[in-house]
Amino acid sequence: MEISKTKTDTICIVRLSAIGDVTHMIPVIHSIHKFRPNTKITWIIGKLEHQLVGDIPNVEFIQFDKSEGIKAYYKLCKQLGKRKFDVVLAMQVSLRANLITALINSKRKVGYDSARAKDLHGLVINERISPAKEHVLDSFFKFIEQIGISHRVLDWHLPVPPEADAFSQQHMPKNTNFFAISPCSSHPLRNWSVAAYAEVANYAIERYGMTVVLLGGRSVLEKQYGDDINALLKIPAINLISKDTLKELLATLKRTTVLLTPDSGPAHMATCVNTPVIALHAASNSERSGPYLSRQWSVDKYSAAAKMIF
Repeated sequence: MEISKTKTDTICIVRLSAIGDVTHMIPVIHSIHKFRPNTKITWIIGKLEHQLVGDIPNVEFIQFDKSEGIKAYYKLCKQLGKRKFDVVLAMQVSLRANLITALINSKRKVGYDSARAKDLHGLVINERISPAKEHVLDSFFKFIEQIGISHRVLDWHLPVPPEADAFSQQHMPKNTNFFAISPCSSHPLRNWSVAAYAEVANYAIERYGMTVVLLGGRSVLEKQYGDDINALLKIPAINLISKDTLKELLATLKRTTVLLTPDSGPAHMATCVNTPVIALHAASNSERSGPYLSRQWSVDKYSAAAKMIF
């Protein structure tokens, strides 16, 4: 166990989004709990992301709802009151996150190195982690190294409520190998083609006798992807696109044999339940943002795609 030279009994973490990055925070939280068990953690987080991780024990969550505009900042100030933290870990560089960091009362505010800082990040912090080209999770661990915790706990455990587990059991029979596809990410350029997804799914059906499960959110694009992929399958998939909550998705991924997806939140949620991921990377670098425990199975065409653009 490492002991910081500076008192860190209270830590405020600023990491609002997105789903994938929020899952990377879980091992960091578990590491703090193990090596600084008496430290009180406050995590300022987005409303959607809170639905996934808000039941982690021994963490105070303060939700920030960006849809409320300026009102969200007033509510945050009211919740923080006159509290003063020993250290702030400013683990997001967006303008919104930087404004929040500026509002928090603390003498120590740890942020990113200058190469990764943007949107006035450097103006709201007074300590920096060391620069490197590294996975997002490795950069997160550097924040707690800054306060003296040099050991890592690679534990992504998240509670799965009984009702979420019941949802997955209802739709996914026991003793079945499930090939899950979450075809869409938040950035359309990351998405593969319908025909390509269907070709791989049909191979999994014919070669391995697997049952295909389609996963995704409520956008028009995701629903259309699901319908179009299903239309090309030799055996129709279990289509759960737009039908689950984040916790239900987590439970579904837990029952899945393997997940095929672009760089997306579900890729990292699968890591939380120890499900292997075949991640498709052309618009992002798998060494930086791939599923941490499945990078050996990532299909990374990022360099090739970059050469095509330039």
